[in-house]
Amino acid sequence: MSDSVRRLTPLVRATILGTVLQLIMVITGHYVIAVKEWFAIGGVGISTVAGLLSALWSRATGTGSAVKAGAIAGGVSALIGIAVSCALKDVTAMILLIGTVSSAIGGMLGGLVGKFLNKSAA
Repeated sequence: MSDSVRRLTPLVRATILGTVLQLIMVITGHYVIAVKEWFAIGGVGISTVAGLLSALWSRATGTGSAVKAGAIAGGVSALIGIAVSCALKDVTAMILLIGTVSSAIGGMLGGLVGKFLNKSAA
């Protein structure tokens, strides 16, 4: 990993990674119906992984901080991905709200799991 990437906070790195994965999913889903059919599960899954990584990469945070960072990483990455999907007219605007909230919850759960994995590794 380059020095400039290492200098980014774990939250920013996890959010960027989650956003890239969300964008890959929604752009692929725009052209491949089989991927589009899995937007909900795939999107929440990506957000959960973003929250997990945020917690794993930030070893010094408390449980509340890990959960909050997970919610941010998961929610922001989903918001961006869903906004692109809305612009492509693949989902309705209501999904922007429902999907972002669902993904933020997934990110929270990922952050919680990541925090406890960090505790067991210490």
